[in-house]
Amino acid sequence: MIMVIGIALLIVVLVVLALLALSGIRFIPNNRVGIVEKRFGAKSVETGFIALKGEAGFQPKLLRGGLHYLMPIQYLVHRSPLVTITQGKIGYVFARDGHPLVPMQVLASNVTANDFQDVAAFLQDGGQRGPQRQILREGTYAINLAQFIVITEEKVYYLPLNRAEEGVIQDMAKVIAERDGFRPVVLKDQDDKTGIVTIHDGPSLPPDEIIAPIVGGDPTNVETYHNNFQAPDRFLKAGGLRGRQLQVLVEGTYYLNRLFATVEMIPKTIIEIGTVGVVVFYTGEAGRDLSGEDYRHGELVARGHRGVWDAPLMPGKYAFNTYAGKVVAVPTTNVILKWIRGQVGSHHFDENLAEISLITKDAFEPSLPLSVVMHIDYRKAPLVVQRFGDVKRLVEQTLDPMVSAYFKNIGQTRTLIQLIQERGNIQQISSQEMKERFTHYNLELEEVLIGTPVAMAEDKQFELILNQLRSRQIAVEQIETYGRQQMAAGKERELREAQARADQQRNITESELSITVQSNQGKAEYARALQQAAQIRALAEAEAEKTARVGIGQAIAIEEQVAAYGGPQFQVTQQVMNRFAEAVQQSKVDVVPRVVIGGAGGTATSSGVMEGLLTLLLSDKLGLEVSAARQREPNPQADQLRAQIREGLKESRQGTAGPVPPAPAPAGPSGAKPA
Repeated sequence: MIMVIGIALLIVVLVVLALLALSGIRFIPNNRVGIVEKRFGAKSVETGFIALKGEAGFQPKLLRGGLHYLMPIQYLVHRSPLVTITQGKIGYVFARDGHPLVPMQVLASNVTANDFQDVAAFLQDGGQRGPQRQILREGTYAINLAQFIVITEEKVYYLPLNRAEEGVIQDMAKVIAERDGFRPVVLKDQDDKTGIVTIHDGPSLPPDEIIAPIVGGDPTNVETYHNNFQAPDRFLKAGGLRGRQLQVLVEGTYYLNRLFATVEMIPKTIIEIGTVGVVVFYTGEAGRDLSGEDYRHGELVARGHRGVWDAPLMPGKYAFNTYAGKVVAVPTTNVILKWIRGQVGSHHFDENLAEISLITKDAFEPSLPLSVVMHIDYRKAPLVVQRFGDVKRLVEQTLDPMVSAYFKNIGQTRTLIQLIQERGNIQQISSQEMKERFTHYNLELEEVLIGTPVAMAEDKQFELILNQLRSRQIAVEQIETYGRQQMAAGKERELREAQARADQQRNITESELSITVQSNQGKAEYARALQQAAQIRALAEAEAEKTARVGIGQAIAIEEQVAAYGGPQFQVTQQVMNRFAEAVQQSKVDVVPRVVIGGAGGTATSSGVMEGLLTLLLSDKLGLEVSAARQREPNPQADQLRAQIREGLKESRQGTAGPVPPAPAPAGPSGAKPA
């Protein structure tokens, strides 16, 4: 009986020992890790949380997928999932064990201990406890969750130890989520944003600085190049300071630890066309004043120094840190300033300006509206900002009182009518005189435009003056109108004449053509007439020549007859008697009277008387006298004709019967022929 009990007990012990031995076998799936906790050992951990030398406590080494044998009861294995960071996300690490943080630190440094998957290496290389500067990018990690707590957007990976710690971890995850720290910083082109970075770790800024300078900008220096704050330890090693940074982020994707650096998005600084940007810089070294010894309105410094930069920003987009300075937009196009209440220019520099109140020489008080066109040279824009702060302050504190005083002085030297009628002259003079004053303020005056003076509501005399001027102008315009109407009437008459001429144009054309045709016909007839006249003249000349020849022949014959019958008197008498006989014959008059009355002298006497009467009658009728014929005056034409006759007779005689006998000599005064 005792033996049976002993055997049974032995079997139980063996079974228990076998079960106990088998309990040391640990199976870890491939998607998990085993965190080993040693419950007891030869010694305990003296410092820290992880047992690096085999002490009792959490062991640094993990158990990966597969079967593992550990001493039963002495070791406890906590199965934990692998840590997974999804694509495009960031994981944050919190270390439970390591070197403590120094007072100025906010995050734990891991310059060399950058492998969170090897706890022993992390602790031995100087890893610090607390939130880590290094982040985890997308991927799957086998991390000892007893040493590290990994916070992701989806979940928090850790091995729970106590309830208080869980609250701290959740608060940390909440802060990261509020800063949108699980996603990288993305700046898109279309957003036109600039990232202003604020660092929450590292040495503080000096008392006289408001923004941290740029450090670690050389990509070739791998120890200090922090790649836009994505390597916190390199940034700090390069001398980076805590606080808002001068360096900004531009378009791109940045994996930043939001516990180390936060980013504020601000719009880019845009300098529009027609303006320049004058930079007033709040930080940097104090530069040398470049404005000159005679210009004492602040310091004009080179770019990057504290003060007003001497070179303005030209039109474009700039990733400018507005916490480090401000950009004052100065227009370089023409600026129109209106001293007119209720009217504001496009730049809104004149929104507080109003008409200028004047007192004229004749004690009127009109208000003068005017406009001033000015221009600012882009190279002098920094001087304007240095002197006045901005253009609006320049207008309100300098230009307004200067222009008002100038035109008040002008108004006191002229009457109201002169002020109205000489507006153009005043405008021209004021433009010339005020240019020098504007140049003194580094401005360029283009033109002064003066409006019509306006009276106050209760000033009735002003309206009376204007009515008188209107009446004068109306009279002048009426004179001009009447003159124009007269010209219009003349033009209308010309138009109607032109219309009538156009209406009769066909008839005029036909008549003009008819005139042309008739003219041509007249010319043709005239040509024919000339031809006929020439023909007639030729025929006449031929006939005249023929007649002349016949006449010459007759003359020769007559002269021969005269010579043969006793001279010209006889010939005349013969011709008279022949014509008398013909006349008596035709008239049938009795030559011998039927009744004869005798006288004392007998018949012979009557016959002689009759003959004498006939001779006297015929001589009187023919206009010839015997004595005149006998005693003729010299006649050159007759002599010439007579010479031609002689020549003809001579030629005819020579051609027929020899020489022509000489003509008989003329009778003497008594009628007797020469011997």
